[in-house]
Amino acid sequence: MSTVSHARATPLTDPRILQRAILDSFVKLDPRVLIKNPVMFVVEVGAVVTTFQWARDVAGHVAGNSFGLQISLWLWFTVLFANFAEAMAEGRGKAQADNLRKARTETMARRIREDGTRELVPSSALHALDLVEVGPGEFIPGDGEVVVGVASVDESAITGESAPVIREAGGDRSAVTGGTRVLSDEIQVCITSNPGETFLDRMIKLVEGASRQKTPNEIALNILLAGLTIIFLLAVVTLQPYAVYSGAPQNIFVLVSLLVCLIPTTIGGLLSAIGIAGMDRMIQRNVIAMSGRAVEASGDVDVLLLDKTGTITLGNRQATQLYPSPGVPEAELANAAQLASLADETPEGRSIVVLVKDKYGLRGRELASLNPTFVPFTAQTRMSGVDLDGQEIRKGACDAIEKYASAYGQPVPGEIKQVVQTIANTGGTPLLVARNRKVLGAVQLEDIVKGGMKERFDQLRAMGIRTVMITGDNPLTAAAIARQAGVDGFLAEAKPEDKMALIRSEQAKGKLVAMTGDGTNDAPALAQADVGVAMNTGTQAAKEAGNMVDLDSNPTKLIEIVEIGKQLLITRGALTTFSVANDVAKYFAIIPAMFAAAFPELEVLNVMHLRTPQSAILSAVIFNALIIIALIPLALRGVRYRPLGAAALLRRNLLIYGLGGVIAPFIGIKLIDMFVALLRWA
Repeated sequence: MSTVSHARATPLTDPRILQRAILDSFVKLDPRVLIKNPVMFVVEVGAVVTTFQWARDVAGHVAGNSFGLQISLWLWFTVLFANFAEAMAEGRGKAQADNLRKARTETMARRIREDGTRELVPSSALHALDLVEVGPGEFIPGDGEVVVGVASVDESAITGESAPVIREAGGDRSAVTGGTRVLSDEIQVCITSNPGETFLDRMIKLVEGASRQKTPNEIALNILLAGLTIIFLLAVVTLQPYAVYSGAPQNIFVLVSLLVCLIPTTIGGLLSAIGIAGMDRMIQRNVIAMSGRAVEASGDVDVLLLDKTGTITLGNRQATQLYPSPGVPEAELANAAQLASLADETPEGRSIVVLVKDKYGLRGRELASLNPTFVPFTAQTRMSGVDLDGQEIRKGACDAIEKYASAYGQPVPGEIKQVVQTIANTGGTPLLVARNRKVLGAVQLEDIVKGGMKERFDQLRAMGIRTVMITGDNPLTAAAIARQAGVDGFLAEAKPEDKMALIRSEQAKGKLVAMTGDGTNDAPALAQADVGVAMNTGTQAAKEAGNMVDLDSNPTKLIEIVEIGKQLLITRGALTTFSVANDVAKYFAIIPAMFAAAFPELEVLNVMHLRTPQSAILSAVIFNALIIIALIPLALRGVRYRPLGAAALLRRNLLIYGLGGVIAPFIGIKLIDMFVALLRWA
């Protein structure tokens, strides 16, 4: 296995990318490669035809062959510029993949034989189900699951985050990635990947744009563009007989120029670059998308399923208030709550200790002389506490403490029951504290909603996306937090089968669903969702089930993923609109030039007042080529995303890219015509 450096965003002006893109532009002239892009393939065929015709004219000493040369050159430039756009998009991924490859170093692994002895083998010799031992300072030789032990692991080589993470056998934190380094302790890892199939190997393949498969929508748009190309091809072919009949026959240079200017060359040349750049933007945000389909689907998502804990709320519930029973001093309740929480290692238990320290000045005390017996918190009892000096002090879930106290004839006071109900209704979690089976009062735990979440959900709502919070809390608590966070709905007391049922229900209505998860129990739902984002810190099962992996393991990144997908779709739609609108100006440039000599009346259509028929045609061809280069930065960076509804986005697209696509060519072709006339090219 190998160590790697975190892949950073590579600037568009990086000399390595530019040099490779220029070289790849010529490599992609291979017809076997270019035929995958029907529009540009037709342009290349046109360039070949005009080049051949120009060569014949030169050989036959035909006068005025410089016009044919210029047309041929600019047609080749059109193809090269389109190839350059795609190569630039691929180049960023290839540069990142090169960095990963350069950083690779072979690692030796201590493989555990069946008889328990160890043998040193290179990491490339490891296969799935091999068991290896990794100690402090050693690199984990391959992807796997921790089966024995617990250790602190440095994953900065993969995630870019410097803070170490804990990996331990069992649970949802057992997955480890090859190339990461153990900082402390010793673990045994069961390898889950074969040579060449590790996470890093998949990452290298995925960041290379060349390996990207076209998405269904992209294939559909390609078919549409191919259809338009065929229609315009037939139109141009049938135009020549009409021109001959009218006494204005056209040469091959003019006919090919008309065809190339009318077919949607702009979007045809940029379509692949837009898709590749979308995956690249995911990588820049430390999200590995398993396919372009997943990136595109994220832009069409209708429903987002979000875990409450760690996504909508800060994560761990915090103790915020104590409520003593009637006749019980608040300081007495605080003292008992602290003693009952000393053996509770849960975040909630520790927060109670912090609360009574800050609010009541109670600090840790020396209890050894009292021979305390600590009762740790367990999932079965749902209580923790301590026995000391003849007293039983307990703290835990309301129903557990109520059962514990009622068994000895100590009912929960009615006032405390009312407090418990109020805490639950307002989104908090109540705990009860008892001493010698008598309930002393309640502790309020609260989930803290992350700042700005309500505003982000409002943005999603404006985009037509419904948000659903998933939580294991009871319905009352879930409803209160849902109101506070501003989500559209919630699923309380959620079990794995409940998540699956919810996803299937939404999909049956024709909705696209996205969700996040990190545990093995999330794997079925991640596989069922249209966009399943697995956390890198999660189990191997979760990462295999999802179609995206978030290297930062930040559940809220699902919102960013949706925005990237939206940006991809908006960019594709905007440039398609611009490309189609472009044809209007080219039509007004070329058609009058073709027939002006035979039909002087058509001069009225020369609204741009282009100098000569030849300069008009050449200017249109030059503009057709240059506009691809001009739009490459927009295709790679994407159209700026704003959370608007579909109708508003359509209006914005038509206004900026539709109207702009009509106006810009008139200005551009006129300026080029002036330049061509100045240089006497035509």
